[in-house]
Amino acid sequence: MPIRREHRFFYPIDWPQLSVVIRFGRAKGRCEGCGRPQGRTVVHRGDGRWWDDEAISWRDGAGKIIGLVVGADDVLGTARTTRVVLATAHWNHETADNAPTNLAAFCQRCGMVHDRPEHQRWLTLFRRRALGDLFHGPYG
Repeated sequence: MPIRREHRFFYPIDWPQLSVVIRFGRAKGRCEGCGRPQGRTVVHRGDGRWWDDEAISWRDGAGKIIGLVVGADDVLGTARTTRVVLATAHWNHETADNAPTNLAAFCQRCGMVHDRPEHQRWLTLFRRRALGDLFHGPYG
């Protein structure tokens, strides 16, 4: 995910180079959460399961090979495609902590799953503000 202009101050000057080292040096162009390859379009189910062309099998959201029961799932009816783009994320959400052990290469899905608590916090704040506007008038 690109860094917002107002947040660039929190990242080091060499962040682009550091990100490349993590995504393509250590992770070798694959998501460290699920194993999806950078730049490829993958077929997925929307629940984390995706088709790995190289292994010729389905993988789950953690990258483990799984088998789908024939006839139990409508695979083609619910299949979607996504182009995978890797981004470097901080495990502890602290942009100042750029130790290699604190950084991870994530695809879009794994990045959103990792940031879920942050997104839920913002959603809660926006809901509270909306309810305040609805029932008590605008905030002062």
